[in-house]
Amino acid sequence: MTTTSSRARRAGIAAFVGTTIEWYDFYVYATAAALVFGPLFFPSGDPLAETAAAFATFAVAFLVRPLGGIIFGHIGDKLGRRVSLVITLLLMGVSTVLVGLLPTYETIGIVAPILLILLRAMQGLAVGGEWGGAVLMSVEHAPAGKKTFYGGFTQLGNPAGALLASGIFAIMSRFGDDFIMNGGWRIPFLLSIVLIAVGFWVRYRVEESPVFEQKVEGRKQSMPLAFALRVNWKPILLGIGLLPISTGGYYLATTFATAYATGDQIGMSSQLILDAMTIASFIEFVVTLPVAWLGDKWGRKNVMYIGLVTSVLTFVPFMLLLPGKIEPVIFLMASLVRIAMSFTYAPIAAILAQMFRPQARYTSIALSYGVGAAIWAGFSPWFATQLIAWTGSVWSVLAMFTGMALLAGLCTWLAPQHSDEAPVTDSFTPRTDTTASRTA
Repeated sequence: MTTTSSRARRAGIAAFVGTTIEWYDFYVYATAAALVFGPLFFPSGDPLAETAAAFATFAVAFLVRPLGGIIFGHIGDKLGRRVSLVITLLLMGVSTVLVGLLPTYETIGIVAPILLILLRAMQGLAVGGEWGGAVLMSVEHAPAGKKTFYGGFTQLGNPAGALLASGIFAIMSRFGDDFIMNGGWRIPFLLSIVLIAVGFWVRYRVEESPVFEQKVEGRKQSMPLAFALRVNWKPILLGIGLLPISTGGYYLATTFATAYATGDQIGMSSQLILDAMTIASFIEFVVTLPVAWLGDKWGRKNVMYIGLVTSVLTFVPFMLLLPGKIEPVIFLMASLVRIAMSFTYAPIAAILAQMFRPQARYTSIALSYGVGAAIWAGFSPWFATQLIAWTGSVWSVLAMFTGMALLAGLCTWLAPQHSDEAPVTDSFTPRTDTTASRTA
């Protein structure tokens, strides 16, 4: 095996392990927000209002993600991708463990939700810097023609983290809802300390990105943020528009669907929906890398188009069939939705990474993903809950989902794709890569 392939493989594995841990921490909070945080931290006597309040704290992390992208993007563009990623991993781990130790509203009153919001903000800062750096470590190490595949290792961490998070809650649900409400919910948060130790060891051993090493041979950008906003503002906006389904749609199909299914309108048992989500996460985990491989064979944009269309065609019947509570149908549809969404998520790492030149690339991709996630993922579950309350119909959510898919398709078509093989300069003048295809 060549040195380049060996480095690419190690970088891909490190990206997978690190993002798995980060997303596990993130999804543990998301699952707890859907199931227990409402009555524990925002008691009001109105289940719908409690769920909406819990989802509002869920959105806090997305609101601060752009700030995390700026902070850790600056570190990653100035000091290296690896340094930034080690810091984000530790920050996420500490904040997650502290959530598991947090007293509830019944014990310390209003201070409890305030502390919960602060810790959620810390998680948001960490994820804001994590994803872009992990993507660049895997994609920038990858040889030409395999960037979508190696970028898929970063994306593989998402279903793996979701699988761990929903899996442990599914196991705990077998002990009954009282067990979860009376302290069992803390266990997944406290287990994070073990995962952080493993992730730190794996991530610290990876070599720095070769694209970053090439860049620092010349003059560094003194202000990566200024460069990104001046030169990359158009692809940053397109990147934000790429993400409605890859981020927001994903949370609609997981976090919102879990809350909707277990709420008063349907009254499904939490064990049933958690089991369905756990199996769906496993299936998504299995198909993510093959889908990323297809991105290099068929074109990463073409795979994205397929994912957007099939996401709508599976999410709509999934939500409409939930009230029937037919277990085989729920398990099947939950899995089909996640397979479809893997076609929008697996190629997004390479698409976004190759939208920007190496200069200030970390800051640019972190801003694009952070702002996009803040808009789409941060507010989608909350807004969908409000739509149900306002209209009394799930069709309003389905219409929103379809509109999000149309926007993502348009921005995918417009997104530029650049090659890392082009010479690196420090000029502020953006260049068009004549070898890049709109259907790359």
